Amino acid sequence: MAVIPPLGFRTVSARAGFPRTSRPRAGLFSVLVAAVVTVVLGVSGTAAWAADPEGGSKKLRANLEAASKGYEQAKTRLASSKKRETQLNVTMKAAQDRASRLTTRVTAVANRSYQMGRVSTVMLLLNSSNPDSFIERVQGLDMLAQVDGSTLASYREDIETTKKAQTALKAEILEQQRQLKVMEGKKKQAETALAEVGGGSAGGFVDASSAAAEPAPRNSDGSWPKESCTVDDPSSTGCVTPRTLHAYQQARADGFTHYTVCWSQRDSGEHPKGRACDFSANASTFKDAAATGSDKAYGDRLAAYFVKNADRLGVMYVIWYRQIWTPSTGWRAYSASGGPSVVHTNHVHLSEL
Repeated sequence: MAVIPPLGFRTVSARAGFPRTSRPRAGLFSVLVAAVVTVVLGVSGTAAWAADPEGGSKKLRANLEAASKGYEQAKTRLASSKKRETQLNVTMKAAQDRASRLTTRVTAVANRSYQMGRVSTVMLLLNSSNPDSFIERVQGLDMLAQVDGSTLASYREDIETTKKAQTALKAEILEQQRQLKVMEGKKKQAETALAEVGGGSAGGFVDASSAAAEPAPRNSDGSWPKESCTVDDPSSTGCVTPRTLHAYQQARADGFTHYTVCWSQRDSGEHPKGRACDFSANASTFKDAAATGSDKAYGDRLAAYFVKNADRLGVMYVIWYRQIWTPSTGWRAYSASGGPSVVHTNHVHLSEL
């Protein structure tokens, strides 16, 4: 028998005949839905999804969130630093090339100044045979001085640019070393948190043929914008973040159209924040049994799809078939104890940054 979804799922509100809203209703709505669930459970005797059926603990989820967000932020800063390093190298190389080309002209200016000096220049003008010759020499010297001045100014500018670029490059190298240490620390944090649910190495789910999703919007510096539960969830009566909605829509556009629920009322986790979706392996419902055959293959492909598109969609972690993927650890074992919903053998769980 199918497991009853958590409160707020489309199936509960639709079957009960309640109008759909863009936010979870309180009061009478909650009482009536709870009553429906109670009656169904009393008749069937089947265990319902718990208030938080995802397994693990609040502490585990908090640590995974902190580790994943911290890792992603450090990764973004590292990428920005490497981008700045590349730009600085280009700037420094161009300045060095210009300075090298100007070296011959600068040397000629220095030699001429040494040979002629200020007195020699005055004597050159006084030795003019007539007024016209004098004017011509003045104009010639003025033009020569302008050329020399421009050459020397450009040379000094390029040398200064090179020095500044070299100093900035040293700072970027230190910044990159700092971010690599942060990433390593966040990786250890995630591994420690997962150890309580058997988080050893795992084979994971990979599909080289996974489609490439359209990227979700990022800030100009490459970071993810902060989002809250502000848009209607098409899979329930609740709300989701714009980034979660984008991931949901991209998955469906790429053929993953089995039964899915994102927002739901829980005691903790990302679902009540609109930052998570549960994608059933079954086409029409959540089954209280581990997926097999084509359903299992569907879940494998979907989990691989989210991992491949993690950078495009802002994935915090993916859980499927007793395994969990995070940006810092890759696929690890997730051996929580419980039924199919807890060990995630009947649905793929997606949490968004």
